[in-house]
Amino acid sequence: MATLSIAGLEALIEELGLDTPIPDFPQSSPLRSPIDIYRAYLADTASAVLQCDRHLTYEAVQSANIRDNSDLALVLPKLKLKSDKPKELAKECLVKFKPTPLLQLPLPDGVHLRFIFSTSTLPRLILPYIDDRKSEYGHNPSLALGDVSAPNPIPKKVVVEFSSPNLASEFTAAHLRSTILGAQIANLHESMGWDVVRLNYLGDWGKELGLLAVGWGRFGSEEAFQKGPMGHLLEVYEKISELFRPEKEASKRARDERQDTATIETRGIFAERDAFFKRMEEHEPDAVDLWKRIRDVSVGYYSRAYARLDIEFDEFSGESQVSPESIEEVESILREKGVYEESGGSWIIDFSKHGPKSLGVSVLRGRTGSTSYLLRDIAAIFDRDKRYSFDKMIYVVTSEQDVHFSKVFQAVRYMGRGDLADKLEHVGFAKPQGLSPQLGKVHLLGDIIDQSVSAVQATLGAKHDTPFQIGNTEAAANVLGISALVAQDTLHKRANGYSFNTKSLCSLEGESGPSLQASYAKLSAKINESDLDGVQLADIDLEYLQEDPWTEVIRLMAQYPDITHAAYRTHEPSVILAYLFRLIEELASCFDDADEDDEDEGEGEGPGGPEETRGTSLKVPEPPEAILAQAMLYKIARQVVDNGMSILGLTPVIT
Repeated sequence: MATLSIAGLEALIEELGLDTPIPDFPQSSPLRSPIDIYRAYLADTASAVLQCDRHLTYEAVQSANIRDNSDLALVLPKLKLKSDKPKELAKECLVKFKPTPLLQLPLPDGVHLRFIFSTSTLPRLILPYIDDRKSEYGHNPSLALGDVSAPNPIPKKVVVEFSSPNLASEFTAAHLRSTILGAQIANLHESMGWDVVRLNYLGDWGKELGLLAVGWGRFGSEEAFQKGPMGHLLEVYEKISELFRPEKEASKRARDERQDTATIETRGIFAERDAFFKRMEEHEPDAVDLWKRIRDVSVGYYSRAYARLDIEFDEFSGESQVSPESIEEVESILREKGVYEESGGSWIIDFSKHGPKSLGVSVLRGRTGSTSYLLRDIAAIFDRDKRYSFDKMIYVVTSEQDVHFSKVFQAVRYMGRGDLADKLEHVGFAKPQGLSPQLGKVHLLGDIIDQSVSAVQATLGAKHDTPFQIGNTEAAANVLGISALVAQDTLHKRANGYSFNTKSLCSLEGESGPSLQASYAKLSAKINESDLDGVQLADIDLEYLQEDPWTEVIRLMAQYPDITHAAYRTHEPSVILAYLFRLIEELASCFDDADEDDEDEGEGEGPGGPEETRGTSLKVPEPPEAILAQAMLYKIARQVVDNGMSILGLTPVIT
């Protein structure tokens, strides 16, 4: 029976012995979250028996933790009930409830009434619900619809900017985290119905490119470039940066001592760098040709590296792509608004004058006439607004850039475009503590992936008890290496930094990419052991799934849409990975239970025969119908795991 429509869902609910229609609440999405069905019926019942406002009651129904042996909790203080004995309120309310087809009698717990899903109807509601939705389970396209009353509502558009390496320098651990997290945030928005534009805003302009050009003039080798362009460019950049370091340090000391830095910055490598960048901005052919060569090689390299992570960008943008028209528009409006002023030959915004004071003073156009990173970022917003007419734009960039983005957004407000500033969001994260020295010398994204794959191969290749033999195919080794990288990052919340650890990266124990892949492989093996070909859920006797440990798995599976919604709302994909490990843990209990049954079935058949087993307690072998029901549960659970892995950018290893 299809439950994808309200009519289909209500037909199923009627079979469970419930009245329809499903109680309607504005916050409820029964077609997207099965727990919302339970919430709606509980709120409706509680409102009637406790004589409370039904909408207030719905807000008082909260999700609970199955490890606390409850599924929903009714928070009684939120109902504003009058009682002579507030501490006895839960017990007073308890007697007014009766069991329903969906919920057992509540348990009093302080100021809460805790409810547990009825195990007799749980499999009959949740399993068909998931089975009908399959890969769409956990998605909620209605969240991004504009005018839902329109005949064909148009989904909202979000631009997600992430990864954004600098062409002149190495791909850092922070770039890696931005890449992984940004892709996951884009996937989450897509699952919630947004029209997503994935944008890589390359650091392909500015004075650092000018510095690289100076280095190319001194250390560049056409032969070395042809052999390995990205590696050679990085080598050139490191050499010129080393030569430039004393000048940078001298400029910083002068600035710290409130001295004029012009003398230092108008000669030496400073002057060469700034002069080349000015030539770039003035579009001198030789300067532009060298820049274009560097950019084309870099975009080609990164496109191939991102493809290994199964990430595809809709646009490789960059600072170089910001239109002169938008830059002129920004400067003109800021000048008209009285917040753009000249200072020592540079054009600045003094945020301390116009608020907030904490943002200080920033240069938008330098004394040589060249544009700053800040000015280009502000202008890029207007380019993207014209191109995409976005409803939201998210920057997935390290939290170290908090102040920078505060300046960008504030400048847009100074221009009288608060409406546009309100659409902008910086999703920050703590920088990882560098890459593990055990990964070897890594400077570029491809190096990081290669070394991760090699580390996994070295650690697991010699093991013979793995559910997959990673030495069999290069593809399997690549999937495991990438899973290791993605999972190690996603285990941590955005605000938490971490250190790369090769041991945990490659481990088949605990919470790691390879351990998740191993659990997935074991789950697939369990499904393959049973003959489910051609068997439909309607053919299964679900009464065999009404006890632990099966009900624990089903209760957890019912939570998945709430988990994805929480991850989407908070930009925390880590909660999905934590959920997947919990689900795998519950499934492992099912495997252990089934394995014990198999062992008990074989007892007493040794040399002593039945005589030796007299007086012992043996489990009755499970009927084939029960084994088939368990296999179907595993199959539906694997779909949930698939859905979560897909959002996180993890591909199952094909065994």
